[in-house]
Amino acid sequence: MESQISENVYYIGVNDRTTARFEGLWPIPQGVSYNSYLVVGEDKTAIIDGVETSHALEQIDTIRRILGDRRPDYLVINHMEPDHSGSIAMLRNAFPGLTVVGNATTLSMVKGYYGIDCDTLTVKDGDSIALGSGTTLRFYLTPMVHWPETMMTHAEEAKTLFTGDAFGCFGALNGAVVDTDMDVEPYFPEMVRYYSNIVGKYGRFVKKAIEHVGGLGFETICSTHGPVWREHLGRVVDLYSAMAAYEPLDEGATIIYGSMYGNTARMAEAVAQGLAQSGVRNIAMHDVSVSDASYIIADIFRHRRIVLAAPTYSDGLFPLMAAIIEAMAIRGVSNRKVALVGSYTWAPKALKTMTESLSGSNVEIVGDGLSVKQAPDADSLEACRELGRLLGK
Repeated sequence: MESQISENVYYIGVNDRTTARFEGLWPIPQGVSYNSYLVVGEDKTAIIDGVETSHALEQIDTIRRILGDRRPDYLVINHMEPDHSGSIAMLRNAFPGLTVVGNATTLSMVKGYYGIDCDTLTVKDGDSIALGSGTTLRFYLTPMVHWPETMMTHAEEAKTLFTGDAFGCFGALNGAVVDTDMDVEPYFPEMVRYYSNIVGKYGRFVKKAIEHVGGLGFETICSTHGPVWREHLGRVVDLYSAMAAYEPLDEGATIIYGSMYGNTARMAEAVAQGLAQSGVRNIAMHDVSVSDASYIIADIFRHRRIVLAAPTYSDGLFPLMAAIIEAMAIRGVSNRKVALVGSYTWAPKALKTMTESLSGSNVEIVGDGLSVKQAPDADSLEACRELGRLLGK
């Protein structure tokens, strides 16, 4: 897919509409783009990031159409994850003499993944290369966003920042590339889902990276997934900044429940009633046996209020709920208010296990939690509604 972004910056990325699960984990019903770019100077040219291996020939054809008789001189690797670096070997075969540019950690990975250790250029934070006629690329190291080698590349005169996975999102590009030429609203929920599931653990590093490049005066963000951001650049940076600080995006509630025979589900519905009665309008409900974890995790990042409701199972916690709590812990979820509801037939372990699992975390448990034996009666359901009202306050 070819598109000119500015006078000397071209989009040379590809769309993937056939992969069912990104990284083998996260469903991508709207596909995903693997974004790559070409910066053309008077003297030299640079590819910024590659694409996934199966799309490499498409990328190479696009480069040849744009450059004609010229050849690219540099391949800048901002991020080594194989959905971006998979085409390195094929690019080198197509364009002999192509110099791979990366920091020391990057080039170590290039050798480890692809056996390449020649025709490389190691750069440090603040280093630059000149492409001629006022076209300069300067490099800024941003480790752990979200791999240890990640960096960003600033095309200074074009005021364009190539950010790797930062500011990326799920969703293939449907014809247009730049946000000014499309309806961007479908991409923002997918940005939350992308960030919360893939980058969410590394919030402090994302915050540090944003601070590191924040004063560069860029006017365009070119990430490796999703639209090129220009008109909505401020909105995108603000969204990533909020998520990096683990700040909820709204005051709504996410209710997550597991239920084998419907009893815990009834309790979760009662909590939802209480939340609505207290004035909470934005309420998302997820049955952990039905909702994919990626959508649950996204709503946890989105909402301030969280309800976890689950039964005892094999003298422990319902396994799918345990997995969600583990996902919260891995990502360091904080600044959330959490209400807990457990159910059991003879062993009251669910509430105890959830409480212990969240102890020491940076979430606030509201109330004492509820533990209901066997089927909930009218009093139990009213207690669930009252817990919802309390959480809503």
